[in-house]
Amino acid sequence: MHPGFRGLIFVEVMNAEILNPLAEAYAVQHCTDEEELLQEVAAYTRETHRHAHMISGKLQGRFLRMISKIVRPNRILEIGTFTGYSALCLADGLDKKGLLFTIEQREEDALNAQRFFNKSSVKDRIILRVGNALEIIPELKENWDLVFIDADKTNYINYYELALPRLNRHGMMIADNVLFHGQVLNDKMEGKNAKAIHAFNDHVKQDQRVEQVLLTVRDGLMLVMKK
Repeated sequence: MHPGFRGLIFVEVMNAEILNPLAEAYAVQHCTDEEELLQEVAAYTRETHRHAHMISGKLQGRFLRMISKIVRPNRILEIGTFTGYSALCLADGLDKKGLLFTIEQREEDALNAQRFFNKSSVKDRIILRVGNALEIIPELKENWDLVFIDADKTNYINYYELALPRLNRHGMMIADNVLFHGQVLNDKMEGKNAKAIHAFNDHVKQDQRVEQVLLTVRDGLMLVMKK
């Protein structure tokens, strides 16, 4: 593994509303095709889940997979499993002895995700925990190479502060939804989630322990590298 990529935390955001839809469609069209299992996860989520828009999707999924393959992490932490799409993408980059720990609050989503994990070639390397991430993260006595935050927005700062001390030097985080459907661009922000994401973005910017870049991919991805 390249020493500059020993640890990684990802914060990713999904926002088609503020992007040119033609550019978005063109980008998706020119990404590597999804594997059959990922197509199944995406189709099931679209057809059955009332919050299907929360799935990472092809563009974001290919990005997460490529980053993971570059990093070759030994330990990945994902906060927010949903139906398992992003975990399967991230797990593709694990080194030979690597493990991915993913945490989901909603039991129904966790059950569906586990069903898809069981069909995967990496099923024995994905450890799914169900419950409150604020309680579970301190129980995981691991150091992280890559962290992906995509859970309840009001706790992004809390998740960040729990994960950062155990992020390996030069590690990276990815945080999702950092543009929050464009609401963080408004002069007068309304809604607790938009305000929480804006506070998180400011928190990261002011943190002297890291360097960061905010990408306008889908609903926004914040990449944070530990110095």
